[in-house]
Amino acid sequence: MDNQHQFLTPFQRKLLLKQMQTEMRPEHRRRMEIMLLADTGVSQTQICTQLGCSQDTARYWIRMAQEGKAHHWQEHPIGRPQTINQHYLERLKELVSHSPQIYGYPFKRWTAGWLSKHLASEFEIEVSDRHINRLLKKMGLSTRSQPTPVAEGAVAPKAVEIEIRDLQPMALPDLLLINPIEVRP
Repeated sequence: MDNQHQFLTPFQRKLLLKQMQTEMRPEHRRRMEIMLLADTGVSQTQICTQLGCSQDTARYWIRMAQEGKAHHWQEHPIGRPQTINQHYLERLKELVSHSPQIYGYPFKRWTAGWLSKHLASEFEIEVSDRHINRLLKKMGLSTRSQPTPVAEGAVAPKAVEIEIRDLQPMALPDLLLINPIEVRP
């Protein structure tokens, strides 16, 4: 590596170095380090090895430095874009609190699968059944029916008792003992 800078202007380099001295998220620091290292001639592979980042991340931020966009290091979202928003969650809560029959379905209780399909048709966002269940749990909701509480002073229904015992052999009527089919030689 020589003192020759390849992509960043002196102002951009000074700005990134100054920002590196402040408290920030590790992802932001890594972005700046990628651009600064690339500017000094370090290869993409060496950057990935040194910083422990993916080839895609290094490639993206090297390209940002090459295009003169180093100052955009904090404007890009970090991580996977979030697809579920507050409106989606409110709609999920509304659906769970009403019978699916109101919405034209033949069944009486929602399942996570049907909630996912219904919301996908409304929001064009595909979410797995498992994620729907996680969201419901986070909101304190479920697709399972809850036992109805007994009102104060009301008598709770009695539990049905079933007795299991050995069966006694029954006497078969004489008619059943006769073989109605005679076999003739």
